[in-house]
Amino acid sequence: MTNRPNTLGEFLQARRGLVTPQAAGIPDSGTRRVAGLRREEVAMLAGVSVDYYLRLERGRDRNPSVQVLESIARVLQLDDDHLAYLMTLVGDRPRRSPRRSRTETVPPGMATLVASMPHPAYVEGRYFDVLVSNPVAVALSPRFAVGGNQLRDMFLDPQQQELYPDWRGSTECLVANLRHSVGPDIEDPRFIELVGELSLASPRFRELWARHDIKKQFGAPMRFDHPQVGGMTLNREWLTIGGTEGLHLVVYHPDPGSEAADKIGLLASAALPTKDAMSQRGCAGRARD
Repeated sequence: MTNRPNTLGEFLQARRGLVTPQAAGIPDSGTRRVAGLRREEVAMLAGVSVDYYLRLERGRDRNPSVQVLESIARVLQLDDDHLAYLMTLVGDRPRRSPRRSRTETVPPGMATLVASMPHPAYVEGRYFDVLVSNPVAVALSPRFAVGGNQLRDMFLDPQQQELYPDWRGSTECLVANLRHSVGPDIEDPRFIELVGELSLASPRFRELWARHDIKKQFGAPMRFDHPQVGGMTLNREWLTIGGTEGLHLVVYHPDPGSEAADKIGLLASAALPTKDAMSQRGCAGRARD
């Protein structure tokens, strides 16, 4: 028996609770004491014994075959992202000694690229820390400044929440993205700290974390309600940065000629340093020489 956290059992139990008997094709007879499917119903539909399925949920068997996992995934109606995640949870991996959180370093060329971009852009780390950003991104939201964490801001900062008209949908995607990003590597100190903090402080985060949703990030339109320029829709691009471990470039860009393009232009102009500010920096520089 291993002391490793029972991530497989927690995942199966959470996803089982999200499948209704009607969705699984089972007649719903009377009052049910559990949300979703019962263990014996999952076992029956997957073609395994109830005892064997119970061992899986309780962490007594961590090495089911691919065929068994695929059968269970079919019953639990898992999509490709959830099935791929499920496959990473099997097997007794040796416990590693506690380690420090990895240092995330943005390549210098990428930092230069972000600074030169005319649209809001930043580099985010594995846990959605903002590592590099440009002035237009900060003009879109001060929380996109370097040192911010999008998870903390999205769940704990009312001003950031007001920026997103579809805040509930955005939080759902963000937590599912975190699950996908972390995978089975749940002993990272940074992960433990962040999830613990948010679980204590945010009922919405606790609700979503308990679902065990898995979703890979991708580009999509995003709606914003900016306090200065008002509502706009921007295209969000999410690009993997080659040669790094888990770093991504995020860019928000408007459709050409759209009202959103005009609004981003206003934000970009406001983000530019004024002549007075540039003059003051120049004088300060000469004073140091």
